[in-house]
Amino acid sequence: MSGESGLDDKQIVAHVIAGQREWFKVLVERYERAVYSMGISFLRNAEDAADFAQEVFLKVFRNLSRFEGRSRFSTWLYKIAYNTAVNKVSRKKEYRSLAEDEYIAAGDTPERGLLRAAARTAVLEAVTGLPERYRVCVDLFFFYDRSYQEIGAITGFPVNTIKSHVFRAKKLLREKLDEYAEGGIE
Repeated sequence: MSGESGLDDKQIVAHVIAGQREWFKVLVERYERAVYSMGISFLRNAEDAADFAQEVFLKVFRNLSRFEGRSRFSTWLYKIAYNTAVNKVSRKKEYRSLAEDEYIAAGDTPERGLLRAAARTAVLEAVTGLPERYRVCVDLFFFYDRSYQEIGAITGFPVNTIKSHVFRAKKLLREKLDEYAEGGIE
């Protein structure tokens, strides 16, 4: 497995399919954080998210020969993860955006920390107020850096619907954050 960092995902998949199963570890290492984060978003629990990630990678491994290479491997993987998450979450539970995760910058002064916390609270309130279908699209677009086409492949939503959801979500977020900046949200 020398030179593993230089190989792209499709090359690694080819190694695994050819019987070199140890290469699968490289794919897990590349994507485990993103899959785990998606698990946290849907399941809201670290232990459940870890189990979710393990389940997703098991499904990926079992179905690796079905990966045709027409899309990026990450898109195929995220689609499996998304479908697994949707199936796991009951209708009563809500999706949790990655915007809800705390971020503390190293070297922040107390003042900057307070400003960051206030901004985070404002963004969190705004994102939480979005309809779930918008939040999923916003997360995949901004936090997972997926294209509209990839989001469509992952969620099954038509590309124009995704564009509309992201556009409307940005508009709603802008309005909410403008209200906050003007002191309208307490």
